[in-house]
Amino acid sequence: MGEGRGGEGDPRAAETLVSGAPAPSELDHDKLDEYVRRLFAREDDCLRAIRARAAEAALPAIQLPPATARAVQILLRAIGARRVLEIGTLAGYSAVWIARALPSDGKLITLEIDPRRATVARDSVADAGLADRVEVRVGDALDQMVAMDPDPPFDAVFLDADKERYCDYLEQAARLVRHNGLLVADNALWRGEVLDPEGFGGLAVHIHRFNERVAADPRFEATIVPVGDGLMVAVRVGG
Repeated sequence: MGEGRGGEGDPRAAETLVSGAPAPSELDHDKLDEYVRRLFAREDDCLRAIRARAAEAALPAIQLPPATARAVQILLRAIGARRVLEIGTLAGYSAVWIARALPSDGKLITLEIDPRRATVARDSVADAGLADRVEVRVGDALDQMVAMDPDPPFDAVFLDADKERYCDYLEQAARLVRHNGLLVADNALWRGEVLDPEGFGGLAVHIHRFNERVAADPRFEATIVPVGDGLMVAVRVGG
């Protein structure tokens, strides 16, 4: 095993360590999220309008929380991302956050299976003045990823779509992202159900399997940032 990789060995044999946070009963997660949002992730009129547009179109209210969207944006700025692939567009809310992290000549390709949602997203992107750097493609995301040429590679791939296919997306993301590029995936903690995925069943099993696979994958150095529902962040390091 290589040196410097955290979390190696059998996780069942790991020593139990104190997290450093107060006991869960002392934490008000909604208030903490609001604190972060108020200081670091304030929405402007454009972002609020996207949420309203999604509600008017009867789309599910599953867009990224502002604090999570801001975390993704900061990560992209940190690596100087110019070319990003997003899996799961919905109404274009996260696409606007991502595109705002890119330079004027940057490019976001975002994949959406539902043509009606893609139309809403295009309107959102256009109203944000970002149509020149965002391309919404319609169709099965995995099929589109398989067909993509990795030259040039993406600086980052962001997953926020059907959780049961996260492991499939992982393989394509590893092929499409550059060395030292990022793979970021939302809902990595899945409402805490990953602590007992077999007990909860459903998507918790798929998310836990994805987390385990990334953690053991020598192509990535990764962790989960506990913002929102958990943001898995992985750096493509080799392989």
